[in-house]
Amino acid sequence: MKSPSPSRHHHTDPAAIPEVRCDVLVIGSGAGGLSAAVTAAHAGARVEVVEAAPVLGGASAWSGGWMWTPGSFFAKADGVDEDAETFRTYLRTCLGDDYDAERIDAFLDGAPRMVDFFHHQTFMRFVPGTTINDIYGDLPGAGTGHRSVGPKPVNARRIPRPLRRKLRRQLYETSFLGLGIMAGSDLQRFLSASRGDLRGLLHATWRVGLHVVDLVVHRTGMQLVNGTALTARLAKSADDRGVGLRVSAAAEELLTDEDGRVVGARVRTPQGVTRYLASRGVILATGGFPNDVERRGRLFPRTPTGREHHTLTPETADGSGITMAEQVGAHFRTDVASPAAWCPVSLVPYRNGRVGTFPHIMDRAKPGAIGVLSTGRRFVNEANGYYDYVAGMIAAAPEGEPVQSWLIADSRYVRRYPLGMVKPRPVPLFPYLRSGYLKKGRTLRELARVCGIDPDGLERTVARFNDGARRGVDDEFGRGSTPFNRYGGDKKSTPNPSLGPVEKGPFYAVRVVPGSFGTFAGIRTNKHAQAVDADGNPIAGLYVVGNDQASVMGGHYPAGGINLGPAMTFGFLAARHVTGNSRNE
Repeated sequence: MKSPSPSRHHHTDPAAIPEVRCDVLVIGSGAGGLSAAVTAAHAGARVEVVEAAPVLGGASAWSGGWMWTPGSFFAKADGVDEDAETFRTYLRTCLGDDYDAERIDAFLDGAPRMVDFFHHQTFMRFVPGTTINDIYGDLPGAGTGHRSVGPKPVNARRIPRPLRRKLRRQLYETSFLGLGIMAGSDLQRFLSASRGDLRGLLHATWRVGLHVVDLVVHRTGMQLVNGTALTARLAKSADDRGVGLRVSAAAEELLTDEDGRVVGARVRTPQGVTRYLASRGVILATGGFPNDVERRGRLFPRTPTGREHHTLTPETADGSGITMAEQVGAHFRTDVASPAAWCPVSLVPYRNGRVGTFPHIMDRAKPGAIGVLSTGRRFVNEANGYYDYVAGMIAAAPEGEPVQSWLIADSRYVRRYPLGMVKPRPVPLFPYLRSGYLKKGRTLRELARVCGIDPDGLERTVARFNDGARRGVDDEFGRGSTPFNRYGGDKKSTPNPSLGPVEKGPFYAVRVVPGSFGTFAGIRTNKHAQAVDADGNPIAGLYVVGNDQASVMGGHYPAGGINLGPAMTFGFLAARHVTGNSRNE
């Protein structure tokens, strides 16, 4: 290896800076970074991971953990053996002109191999999403299950104590008093408990009881689900293979040799600056730019200052990785359908002054609630994907007003289902009413005045919606017409699981604003996840995965898990390539 060039921005004598030498350096520890680290180490490489935050996992640790990985061995074991052309057909229809055949083929080929490798050769264990539907079920090639996998829950006692201290805790807003609830049967049993179902009550009592014991004994929850389970399993898989996992270690600059090849990074730690030198390459996985206010203001629609957006990612996902890649010639792609993976969120005020961010993932599809603008009118099929809800809100919110909407529900709804952060029976409503998070009105007109919604418009909208909901149809937006909509509803609600009238007072509302799970605009890459310049030429020694990479879906959201699925798959493919183990090597 030729000597790396000195830093562009620092003038410290390189000879005085400590060095760490490895084969592969991974910058960032989300699903993409840890996937790459485990795969490279399994191939025999010496791997170091540096993470700017004091804990591992990035936004992946706060996610639901589910990933879109069509064609896995789980599907085949259940007798579902779909041809890859079926997946391509669905993606071509969803992505249109943004369909990148080379990278899509690499993803569809790599995803099943990635799932097989991690499930059978590492501490990672997946569970199949047998009933998780693709979002646009009316399009050719759409799936009605068997295309997703999620992390199997794990007890933290199985994680070595030193490594356990490096794990990020469950996002409080998506937990119950810090207890993570896994999407699927776990969540459904909790919801059934709110209706007095005996099996649901027993399940909820058992889960909460174990959590209380953990809090007393360990001062933290030990039952890891969703993104925390994903991170824990990946981190242990890396630790098992001798990967160095350094937290509070922020990469500041990529290092290049005389030929321009990326050979490492300058990393700042609490002990000072260290140069990490990687003989084979650097894999960048710092989480994109959702916390880069300047880029948000420039690229996000109707976000003039950049501060009108509320991301669900850690502060360290600040665009620094993308900036470092640009400095060595990589091309930052903004020509995607959307710059970010939109998610509707509500802002939760706490008594200590902190404001939480809650993602509205499953409440929008439940019967008995609708989303309206200040005009009182609906603007979208609420039961479609979270991306569609925000895109519709951005397009329809009156000009000159903030982009916002209100989820309106009646009294039956709030006792049966969550409404944002508000939990169903037996959790009381008064804390949310006291804080102002939840608005209440004895009538629709009173609720409208409290929220600043046009009362006449709201009454007309609810009357029209209720008329269709009683018949099981939504003439305006087609809610409840696809398998995805109905799966997100309540199967006990008839005649349509996703539709129920909003009619029993008092009425409630939660204000919803634009947010995101991460960014879609990012560094341009090829099928091996190599960073490329504006002409498509690879940047030697540099790979980019996760949300630092421009979305393989072209900025579209065809299915749940299209962030994590490609992140882990391209992490796997990047590591295979950098270690010389690619299928085509």
